[in-house]
Amino acid sequence: MQVYNVVKFKVKPGQEGAFLDAHRDGKAKWPGLEHGVIIRTGDQTFCLIGTWSSQDALVAARSAMINTLDSFRSVLEDQGSGRGVTDAVSGEVVLAL
Repeated sequence: MQVYNVVKFKVKPGQEGAFLDAHRDGKAKWPGLEHGVIIRTGDQTFCLIGTWSSQDALVAARSAMINTLDSFRSVLEDQGSGRGVTDAVSGEVVLAL
């Protein structure tokens, strides 16, 4: 069953380019990632949406994803409520539309 992950980010003012550059040129080619996109959801907010072949593939890539996050963590704002600089969820597809 296919798995998706969604990570919400709030970027500091003026840092949108640095945020996007941190994912360009293969920097977000994590092992097991089938397809990924970043969408703008507001003035300073973005979501990364990844497609994975399995939950195991997603779990195996976590350390690589954290390494990427560490490279641009300084351009992110805290999400509040104890979430830190990301708000991430993932799960298996239960219905394809």
